[in-house]
Amino acid sequence: MARTPLMAGNWKMNLNHIEAIALVQKFAYTFTADDFAALEIAVIPPFTDIRSVQTLVDGDKIALKYGAQDLAVADKGAFTGEVSGAMLAKLGCTFVIVGHSERRANNAEDDQKVNSKVQAALRNGLTPILCVGEGLETRKAGEQVAFTLAQLDAALAGVASSDVANLVIAYEPIWAIGTGEVATPSDAQEVCGAIRNRIRETHGSAADQVRVLYGGSMKAENVAALMKEADIDGGLVGGASLDPDEFVSVCRYRMHP
Repeated sequence: MARTPLMAGNWKMNLNHIEAIALVQKFAYTFTADDFAALEIAVIPPFTDIRSVQTLVDGDKIALKYGAQDLAVADKGAFTGEVSGAMLAKLGCTFVIVGHSERRANNAEDDQKVNSKVQAALRNGLTPILCVGEGLETRKAGEQVAFTLAQLDAALAGVASSDVANLVIAYEPIWAIGTGEVATPSDAQEVCGAIRNRIRETHGSAADQVRVLYGGSMKAENVAALMKEADIDGGLVGGASLDPDEFVSVCRYRMHP
Protein backbone atom coordinates (compact mmCIF):
# COMPACT_ATOMS: atom_id res chain seq x y z
CA MET A 1 0.00 0.00 0.00
CA ALA A 2 1.50 3.32 -1.09
CA ARG A 3 1.76 5.92 1.66
CA THR A 4 0.70 9.47 0.77
CA PRO A 5 3.60 11.85 1.45
CA LEU A 6 2.95 14.61 3.98
CA MET A 7 4.64 17.99 4.33
CA ALA A 8 3.53 19.77 7.50
CA GLY A 9 4.70 23.31 8.20
CA ASN A 10 5.16 23.96 11.93
CA TRP A 11 4.96 27.74 12.34
CA LYS A 12 5.85 27.54 16.05
CA MET A 13 5.22 30.88 17.85
CA ASN A 14 5.27 32.95 14.67
CA LEU A 15 2.68 34.94 12.70
CA ASN A 16 -0.40 36.66 14.10
CA HIS A 17 -3.77 35.85 12.55
CA ILE A 18 -3.50 38.61 9.94
CA GLU A 19 -0.08 37.36 8.85
CA ALA A 20 -1.44 33.82 8.84
CA ILE A 21 -4.20 34.80 6.43
CA ALA A 22 -1.67 36.42 4.11
CA LEU A 23 0.55 33.34 4.08
CA VAL A 24 -2.30 30.91 3.45
CA GLN A 25 -3.56 33.14 0.65
CA LYS A 26 -0.12 32.92 -0.97
CA PHE A 27 -0.22 29.14 -0.66
CA ALA A 28 -3.72 29.04 -2.16
CA TYR A 29 -2.52 31.09 -5.12
CA THR A 30 0.67 29.08 -5.67
CA PHE A 31 -0.16 25.45 -4.99
CA THR A 32 -1.89 23.64 -7.85
CA ALA A 33 -4.28 20.72 -8.05
CA ASP A 34 -1.30 18.60 -9.11
CA ASP A 35 0.51 19.53 -5.90
CA PHE A 36 -2.42 18.50 -3.73
CA ALA A 37 -2.85 15.28 -5.74
CA ALA A 38 0.80 14.34 -5.22
CA LEU A 39 0.96 14.78 -1.45
CA GLU A 40 -0.83 16.03 1.63
CA ILE A 41 0.14 19.59 2.59
CA ALA A 42 -0.59 20.98 6.04
CA VAL A 43 0.10 24.08 8.10
CA ILE A 44 0.38 23.98 11.88
CA PRO A 45 -0.20 27.55 13.13
CA PRO A 46 -0.39 28.93 16.67
CA PHE A 47 -3.74 28.50 18.44
CA THR A 48 -4.69 32.15 17.82
CA ASP A 49 -4.48 31.66 14.04
CA ILE A 50 -6.44 28.46 13.64
CA ARG A 51 -9.91 29.98 13.30
CA SER A 52 -8.66 32.40 10.63
CA VAL A 53 -6.99 29.57 8.74
CA GLN A 54 -10.17 27.49 8.99
CA THR A 55 -12.32 30.31 7.63
CA LEU A 56 -10.00 30.82 4.67
CA VAL A 57 -9.59 27.12 3.88
CA ASP A 58 -13.33 26.44 4.11
CA GLY A 59 -14.43 29.63 2.35
CA ASP A 60 -12.05 29.30 -0.59
CA LYS A 61 -12.22 25.49 -0.65
CA ILE A 62 -8.45 25.13 -0.41
CA ALA A 63 -7.18 21.55 -0.22
CA LEU A 64 -4.72 22.56 2.49
CA LYS A 65 -4.93 20.67 5.80
CA TYR A 66 -4.19 22.30 9.14
CA GLY A 67 -3.70 21.45 12.77
CA ALA A 68 -2.42 22.57 16.15
CA GLN A 69 0.94 22.53 17.89
CA ASP A 70 -0.26 20.99 21.16
CA LEU A 71 -3.34 19.90 23.09
CA ALA A 72 -4.42 19.30 26.66
CA VAL A 73 -4.63 15.85 28.21
CA ALA A 74 -8.19 16.55 29.38
CA ASP A 75 -11.15 17.31 27.12
CA LYS A 76 -12.59 20.09 29.31
CA GLY A 77 -12.50 21.48 32.82
CA ALA A 78 -10.61 23.79 35.16
CA PHE A 79 -7.35 23.87 33.22
CA THR A 80 -6.51 27.54 32.75
CA GLY A 81 -4.58 28.23 29.58
CA GLU A 82 -5.10 24.78 28.07
CA VAL A 83 -6.77 23.96 24.74
CA SER A 84 -8.49 20.60 24.37
CA GLY A 85 -8.64 18.13 21.54
CA ALA A 86 -12.42 18.55 21.48
CA MET A 87 -11.97 22.27 20.81
CA LEU A 88 -9.44 21.60 18.05
CA ALA A 89 -11.76 19.08 16.43
CA LYS A 90 -14.53 21.70 16.34
CA LEU A 91 -12.12 23.99 14.50
CA GLY A 92 -11.71 21.35 11.80
CA CYS A 93 -8.12 20.45 12.65
CA THR A 94 -6.76 17.30 11.06
CA PHE A 95 -3.44 17.12 12.90
CA VAL A 96 -1.97 17.96 16.28
CA ILE A 97 1.72 17.86 17.16
CA VAL A 98 2.47 15.83 20.28
CA GLY A 99 5.77 15.56 22.12
CA HIS A 100 7.76 18.15 20.18
CA SER A 101 11.26 18.44 21.61
CA GLU A 102 10.67 22.09 22.51
CA ARG A 103 7.72 21.14 24.68
CA ARG A 104 9.58 18.21 26.21
CA ALA A 105 12.43 20.58 27.12
CA ASN A 106 10.60 23.83 27.92
CA ASN A 107 7.40 22.43 29.45
CA ALA A 108 8.78 19.34 31.16
CA GLU A 109 6.61 16.98 29.13
CA ASP A 110 7.73 13.44 29.93
CA ASP A 111 6.91 10.22 28.10
CA GLN A 112 3.82 9.61 30.24
CA LYS A 113 2.35 13.00 29.39
CA VAL A 114 3.15 12.52 25.71
CA ASN A 115 1.33 9.18 25.81
CA SER A 116 -1.69 10.83 27.46
CA LYS A 117 -1.73 13.48 24.74
CA VAL A 118 -1.56 10.87 21.99
CA GLN A 119 -4.60 9.21 23.60
CA ALA A 120 -6.40 12.58 23.89
CA ALA A 121 -5.81 13.33 20.21
CA LEU A 122 -7.09 9.95 19.07
CA ARG A 123 -10.08 10.19 21.41
CA ASN A 124 -11.12 13.38 19.62
CA GLY A 125 -10.56 12.19 16.06
CA LEU A 126 -7.30 14.08 15.55
CA THR A 127 -4.21 12.62 13.92
CA PRO A 128 -1.21 12.98 16.23
CA ILE A 129 2.10 13.98 14.71
CA LEU A 130 4.19 12.26 17.36
CA CYS A 131 7.69 13.70 17.68
CA VAL A 132 10.65 11.61 18.81
CA GLY A 133 14.38 12.14 18.50
CA GLU A 134 17.72 12.47 20.23
CA GLY A 135 19.97 15.27 21.39
CA LEU A 136 23.58 15.81 20.39
CA GLU A 137 25.16 13.91 23.27
CA THR A 138 23.02 10.85 22.57
CA ARG A 139 23.95 11.04 18.89
CA LYS A 140 27.67 11.31 19.74
CA ALA A 141 27.34 8.24 21.96
CA GLY A 142 25.80 6.28 19.07
CA GLU A 143 22.62 5.65 21.05
CA GLN A 144 20.18 7.51 18.78
CA VAL A 145 18.22 4.43 17.72
CA ALA A 146 17.78 3.00 21.21
CA PHE A 147 16.84 6.41 22.64
CA THR A 148 14.29 7.17 19.92
CA LEU A 149 12.67 3.74 20.07
CA ALA A 150 12.30 4.05 23.85
CA GLN A 151 10.41 7.32 23.32
CA LEU A 152 8.29 5.65 20.65
CA ASP A 153 7.40 2.67 22.82
CA ALA A 154 6.41 4.90 25.73
CA ALA A 155 4.31 7.25 23.58
CA LEU A 156 2.37 4.39 21.98
CA ALA A 157 1.75 2.36 25.13
CA GLY A 158 -1.86 1.18 25.11
CA VAL A 159 -2.57 2.50 21.61
CA ALA A 160 -4.41 0.06 19.35
CA SER A 161 -2.69 -1.09 16.15
CA SER A 162 -5.58 0.30 14.09
CA ASP A 163 -4.86 3.75 15.54
CA VAL A 164 -1.10 3.40 15.12
CA ALA A 165 -1.63 2.75 11.41
CA ASN A 166 -3.23 6.17 10.96
CA LEU A 167 -0.94 8.35 13.00
CA VAL A 168 2.17 10.23 11.91
CA ILE A 169 5.60 9.94 13.53
CA ALA A 170 8.15 12.71 13.11
CA TYR A 171 11.80 11.91 13.72
CA GLU A 172 13.40 15.15 14.83
CA PRO A 173 17.09 14.95 15.76
CA ILE A 174 17.14 17.78 18.29
CA TRP A 175 20.64 18.86 17.31
CA ALA A 176 19.36 19.66 13.82
CA ILE A 177 16.31 21.77 14.76
CA GLY A 178 16.70 25.41 13.85
CA THR A 179 20.49 25.07 13.74
CA GLY A 180 20.97 24.76 10.01
CA GLU A 181 22.51 21.36 10.68
CA VAL A 182 20.75 18.48 9.02
CA ALA A 183 21.08 14.74 9.36
CA THR A 184 22.41 13.13 6.22
CA PRO A 185 19.84 11.09 4.31
CA SER A 186 21.47 7.90 5.58
CA ASP A 187 21.43 9.20 9.18
CA ALA A 188 17.74 10.01 8.88
CA GLN A 189 16.93 6.71 7.17
CA GLU A 190 18.71 4.74 9.89
CA VAL A 191 16.34 6.02 12.57
CA CYS A 192 13.20 6.30 10.42
CA GLY A 193 13.74 2.72 9.27
CA ALA A 194 14.23 1.59 12.87
CA ILE A 195 10.96 3.33 13.82
CA ARG A 196 9.07 1.45 11.11
CA ASN A 197 10.70 -1.84 12.06
CA ARG A 198 9.74 -1.36 15.71
CA ILE A 199 6.14 -0.68 14.73
CA ARG A 200 6.20 -3.83 12.63
CA GLU A 201 7.42 -5.78 15.67
CA THR A 202 4.74 -4.33 17.95
CA HIS A 203 1.82 -3.56 15.63
CA GLY A 204 2.32 -5.74 12.57
CA SER A 205 0.99 -4.42 9.27
CA ALA A 206 0.36 -0.96 10.76
CA ALA A 207 4.01 -0.36 9.86
CA ASP A 208 3.10 -0.33 6.17
CA GLN A 209 0.60 2.49 6.69
CA VAL A 210 2.11 4.73 9.35
CA ARG A 211 3.84 7.78 7.91
CA VAL A 212 7.29 8.66 9.21
CA LEU A 213 8.46 12.24 8.67
CA TYR A 214 11.86 13.83 9.03
CA GLY A 215 12.01 17.06 11.01
CA GLY A 216 15.27 18.91 11.38
CA SER A 217 16.14 21.86 9.12
CA MET A 218 14.41 20.34 6.08
CA LYS A 219 14.49 22.85 3.25
CA ALA A 220 14.45 23.07 -0.53
CA GLU A 221 18.13 22.26 -0.94
CA ASN A 222 18.04 18.96 0.96
CA VAL A 223 14.44 17.73 0.67
CA ALA A 224 14.85 15.70 -2.53
CA ALA A 225 17.71 13.61 -1.15
CA LEU A 226 15.84 12.95 2.10
CA MET A 227 12.65 11.97 0.28
CA LYS A 228 14.49 9.34 -1.76
CA GLU A 229 14.96 7.25 1.39
CA ALA A 230 12.62 4.28 1.71
CA ASP A 231 11.19 5.08 5.14
CA ILE A 232 10.88 8.87 4.94
CA ASP A 233 7.35 9.84 3.95
CA GLY A 234 7.59 13.61 4.27
CA GLY A 235 8.72 16.36 6.58
CA LEU A 236 7.82 18.35 9.65
CA VAL A 237 9.13 21.64 8.33
CA GLY A 238 10.01 24.51 10.65
CA GLY A 239 11.54 27.79 9.51
CA ALA A 240 11.22 26.97 5.82
CA SER A 241 7.42 26.80 6.18
CA LEU A 242 7.24 30.53 6.99
CA ASP A 243 8.70 31.44 3.59
CA PRO A 244 6.06 30.77 0.93
CA ASP A 245 8.51 30.25 -1.92
CA GLU A 246 10.70 27.96 0.16
CA PHE A 247 7.80 25.86 1.47
CA VAL A 248 6.30 25.49 -1.99
CA SER A 249 9.70 24.35 -3.25
CA VAL A 250 9.93 21.82 -0.41
CA CYS A 251 6.50 20.47 -1.30
CA ARG A 252 7.56 20.19 -4.95
CA TYR A 253 10.56 18.01 -4.08
CA ARG A 254 9.47 15.58 -6.78
CA MET A 255 10.43 18.21 -9.39
CA HIS A 256 13.94 18.69 -8.04
CA PRO A 257 16.82 17.17 -10.00
